[in-house]
Amino acid sequence: MKVFVPGRICLFGEHSDWAGGYRRINADIEKGHALIVGTNQGLYAEVKPHPDKLILKASFEDGTRKPAIELPMDRDILLEEAAKGGFASYAAGVAYQILTHYRVRGLEIDNYLTDLPVQKGLSSSAAICVLVARAFNRIYDLKMTVRGEMEYAYMGEITTPSRCGRLDQGCAYGNRPITMTFDGDRLDVEELNVPKTLHYVIVDLKAFKDTKEILAKLNQCYPFADNAMQHKVQEFLGPMNADITDRAARAVRAGDAETLGALMTEAQRKFDEHLQPACPSQLTSPVLHNLLAYEPIQPLILGGKGVGSQGDGTAQFLVRDTDAQSKVIEIIERDLKMPCMKLDIESVNRLRKAVIPAAGFGNQLFPATKTLKKELFPIIDRDGRCKPVIMAIIEQVLNAGIEEVGIVIHPADREMFEEFFHRQLAIEHVHKLSNEDQRYMQHIMDIGNRVTLLFQETQEGFGHAVHCAREWVGNESFMLVLGDHLFASDTDASCIQQLMDQYERTGRSVVGLQETPETELQRFGCVSGVWEENSNLLSITEFAEKPTAEYAREHLSTQDIKPGHYLTIFGQYILTPRIFELLEENIRCNMREGGSFQLTPCLDKLRQEEGISGCRVKGRRFDIGLSAAYRQTIIEYPKS
Repeated sequence: MKVFVPGRICLFGEHSDWAGGYRRINADIEKGHALIVGTNQGLYAEVKPHPDKLILKASFEDGTRKPAIELPMDRDILLEEAAKGGFASYAAGVAYQILTHYRVRGLEIDNYLTDLPVQKGLSSSAAICVLVARAFNRIYDLKMTVRGEMEYAYMGEITTPSRCGRLDQGCAYGNRPITMTFDGDRLDVEELNVPKTLHYVIVDLKAFKDTKEILAKLNQCYPFADNAMQHKVQEFLGPMNADITDRAARAVRAGDAETLGALMTEAQRKFDEHLQPACPSQLTSPVLHNLLAYEPIQPLILGGKGVGSQGDGTAQFLVRDTDAQSKVIEIIERDLKMPCMKLDIESVNRLRKAVIPAAGFGNQLFPATKTLKKELFPIIDRDGRCKPVIMAIIEQVLNAGIEEVGIVIHPADREMFEEFFHRQLAIEHVHKLSNEDQRYMQHIMDIGNRVTLLFQETQEGFGHAVHCAREWVGNESFMLVLGDHLFASDTDASCIQQLMDQYERTGRSVVGLQETPETELQRFGCVSGVWEENSNLLSITEFAEKPTAEYAREHLSTQDIKPGHYLTIFGQYILTPRIFELLEENIRCNMREGGSFQLTPCLDKLRQEEGISGCRVKGRRFDIGLSAAYRQTIIEYPKS
């Protein structure tokens, strides 16, 4: 398995993480606020399980390679190594924390490339910690969210002599801007949607700063200010920083690069005014200020400021476009001999939520559905465990990085679903379970904390069921997965992950597709379109709901699909929130097909307005909605 973890750059709010931490002692201190984003550079690694050791290999861009580090997966030995400090300590500290809280074996990490500058305010040590936490999470399927990986990375780093703030591990969120709010021991994280790509240049000043001295001098101003200078430090890191960071977050959401650049210049000016007097030997930073004022680059930049603890370490510039980005790098590297790197904040939203419709009666499986919802029918999963169909679906969804799941059900079925996801077994039944099954029972409860039940009062079609999730989803893109199908990938990437990869590449709605013989078209929505060049991605030109074979032959043929076969919807979608408005319009105007409100006509409208991509999924779907299909699924799915 390959893993990439970027560095982290603080766009606004440096020092606010530890400053906000002093609210544990002095509640009058303002919360800390920061706006950060991952870099394009970072740590690239291949990871695999090891029976009993933590093995870490590391290479760098210049071709140098550290000797392999091998440590037994023993808590005492890992803790001893973490206390030594240095490169190996970060990996040992995280492994110690993981081993303390989870039952795992060893791990082999080959960090085959690192192109992230170290000791330049880009959180290279935090990236190592996140890499190790993410590797354990994915190899051993620990069910951690990104936030969970970030927390274990932080716990691992402070197990070492490092005394980093909570800011650094934000690199776990990748190349997506996030705001972080620090209130004593509490940390809140919010991801920002970026409607327009923002272009930065990061500059290594090739100078020196003493971060320990900066932090020591600034920490003397907390938790209580004793003089005017200390009050000014608390004022800037408190209310002044909160205001600037809030305005910056609004500018990011609006894609307003001009305002964002002006805020960078304002933040640097106020930082100099309020914090330089606290540590003049380091924060006067002549190299940084000479660069910020360098005349040849001024027409190309929108604003600039220091990075990290400030001082003569690293600088950042927001530039007008990619052409200006290249020119700024050329000028600085040519004239000032300072290495530069590009940083682009892409306009792609992160998927957080998935919707699973499960309100239908399941008349094809009567009379079993008189007592049990078809989504709760048992299946032997590929892990050999007997579980409800919907549990297998949800586990796949969460393993792909989705954080919350909304299940659309009929109100009469509420007790049935709550019984499974939210209620513990009676103690006499718990005692009959093996230790492994008891752990899995807790796993079900943990998943239940991420499941929300949504209600469809009347059964009025698939489109109507999706519309019932509108308020819960909110104004963000979401995953939609059928509740009466199972999915098995033919590759290392799950079917859901294949769609997510395409969505991250295009930023458009994506529908999973699979080739289907024309004899089965009456069961599925069907599409046609044009393949993108050298791609597995289809630009969809038409949707048709359960077409006849005659209609498909005339209208739905697609290049490179074998004769007699057509592309049908796989049962997994990623949709923008615009779909809810289109569904609302159909429902309001009572635009039904076959007596119900369908999703397919609204997908076709969405295609016309925004464009929809089709991803030919490398995998198989297993239907449980028909008796014969359910019987076949029971036989074939565990072997898939």
